[in-house]
Order: sequence, then structure tokens, then C-alpha cells
Amino acid sequence: MHCPFCRHTDSRVIDSRTTDDGTSIRRRRQCPECNRRFTTLETSSLNVIKRSGASEPFSRAKVLSGVRKACQGRPVTEDDLALLAQKVEETIRSQGSAEIDAHEVGMAVLEPLRELDEVAYLRFASVYQGWESLEDFEGAIALLRAERDALGEEPVRHDAPR
Repeated sequence: MHCPFCRHTDSRVIDSRTTDDGTSIRRRRQCPECNRRFTTLETSSLNVIKRSGASEPFSRAKVLSGVRKACQGRPVTEDDLALLAQKVEETIRSQGSAEIDAHEVGMAVLEPLRELDEVAYLRFASVYQGWESLEDFEGAIALLRAERDALGEEPVRHDAPR
């Protein structure tokens, strides 16, 4: 790490702390040449490899944008969406790879979205998985019903009086 004041090529770490959200480390450093102190912020990089082969940094905002479209008109709050995006990022980072395929990001969205709102899940899955027929929708709906029945859950009615 170069000193930002004198450009000396070395520095000494005085203190290290994780940030509040736990995604990066804040380090307090001191230059042995000029004795001035400065702070660095270290984060792990995560790149997404797109279908075209291009690579770009992972963006939680992009996940939010896509999921927000699927949830349009549904009883889902911004807090729900933020938690979903956080779960997706945690799932992806837990794989331990510095690069991940864009397809894997989409797959990581599906399960938490299904738990959040089944209609939004169907919307997202239909676009993401490229469904082309009614049979694709019917199959997904049948699978959702079968899983719900196996768990003994009641369908969630968003239009019912509260």
C-alpha cells in the first residue's frame, strides 16, 4: 500500500476492524517514512460473467432492479426486497469463488423470491428461464402446489380482508 502523502511503498497496519455490515475491513495504517496515518477499506471482489463472456462487478442494485420488476403490484415492501438481495449476495459469496456465472445469480434469486411471493416468483422465472408456453407455467404452478401440499401449508391470499 503506497502512502497517499509521500508515496512511500510500505505502510504498517495499526488497527483493523470489520465494517458494520461485515462486507469489508477498515484498516488504520501508518507510513514508516513520514509517520502520517491513513485509512484503507478492503473488500473482496466478486465478478459476474455474462452470457456474452464480458465480466462486470456483482451489483446488488441490479438484483434489486430485476426483482422489483417481478414484484410490481405485489404486496412486497422495499425492506423485503433489500433482504432478498442481501440473501442472494450472501448465497453467491458463500460459494467462495471470485467469479460467478450470471446464470448462477439468477438461480440464487429464485428460491428466496419464491418464499417471498409466489406470483413474483412465477413472473421472474418465466422471463429468466425463458418459458414459451402455457405448459411451462402450468408445470411450475403444479410444482408449487405439490410442494405446498407436501408441507401442509395454506395458500397465502393477498386479496383477503385483514
